[in-house]
Formats: sequence, structure tokens, C-alpha cells
Amino acid sequence: MQLDVKKYLFDILDAAGNIEEYTHDLEYTNYLADSQVQAAVERKFEIIGEALNRIKKLDSSVLESISEHQRIIGFRNVITHGYDALDTELVWDAVRNHLPTLKKQVECLLNV
Repeated sequence: MQLDVKKYLFDILDAAGNIEEYTHDLEYTNYLADSQVQAAVERKFEIIGEALNRIKKLDSSVLESISEHQRIIGFRNVITHGYDALDTELVWDAVRNHLPTLKKQVECLLNV
């Protein structure tokens, strides 16, 4: 695996860990009430999506091990370009239901 690809995978793990840290003890209502946490989570999802997009350009075969890579890259685009129409429930669903799977898949790729 290329060094740059590994770096991007570690960036994804770091961003995912940050999101988990920011939302660890929160319920959706707390998340909804805290614009700073929302902004931080959205920024970390942008990083995850951009890292996957860069991996795609370097070695798209790596993405075969990441089940929803296209959706994640698309999610990054929505956060970045459709910020005014972003659905907080959708972001929260990604935090609770999709992020753990992504993290496990990336850890497997890195053997960590």
C-alpha cells in the first residue's frame, strides 16, 4: 500500500476518533443544541470524505474494502456545498450508525 494512501487512512481514523470523542456522551437533542459540536463533526466528516476521494485517485482498489465509500464522498460534498440544506438528523445517523463500521474497515486495512 502506498505511503500516501496509508496517511489518508490514518487521517480517516483520526477524524473518526475525534467525532466519537465530540459526541461520546451526547444524545441527539444535545447535539442539536450545540452548534460548536455540529461544526466540528461536520468538519471531520469533510476530512473523511476528502481523504477517501484522494485515496480513490491514488489507488481505487483500496476502496473496495470500504463498503460505503461513494456515499461517504457524496456526504462530504453535501456538507461542503449544501451546508444550508444539511439535515442534522442525517449527520447524527452517520455518527451513530455508519461511523463505527467505517472505522472498523479502515482499521482492518491498516491492521491496527
